[in-house]
Amino acid sequence: MKKIQLSATFKIHQGKEAAFKDLVPQCISRVKANETGAERYEWYFNSEGTVCHVLETYADSKAVLAHVANVGELLGKAFAISDFEGDMYGTLSEELKEAISTLPITCYSLYQAL
Repeated sequence: MKKIQLSATFKIHQGKEAAFKDLVPQCISRVKANETGAERYEWYFNSEGTVCHVLETYADSKAVLAHVANVGELLGKAFAISDFEGDMYGTLSEELKEAISTLPITCYSLYQAL
């Protein structure tokens, strides 16, 4: 299976909720315009607006790398005003593993599925 799934969690710093939310439509717009390999890109907030979960699915590792290149500047802004952690699922290319090696992302390989 080539698809890569990602669950990203951003714990937004106090007082930065509005600034964080301003980044969301910018990210979505860039993904829509430039990423054919992005299959799912959904942003969810808790009721207080202090925690954001992003659920993402990409066609393959190459599509994830394209995503990072496309929205990297905006992600940097999000990282500056939140605490980030993520879980990535799938068979990652060596290039993708290297690209995310400094990020707090836990990777999981598929064991069994339907």
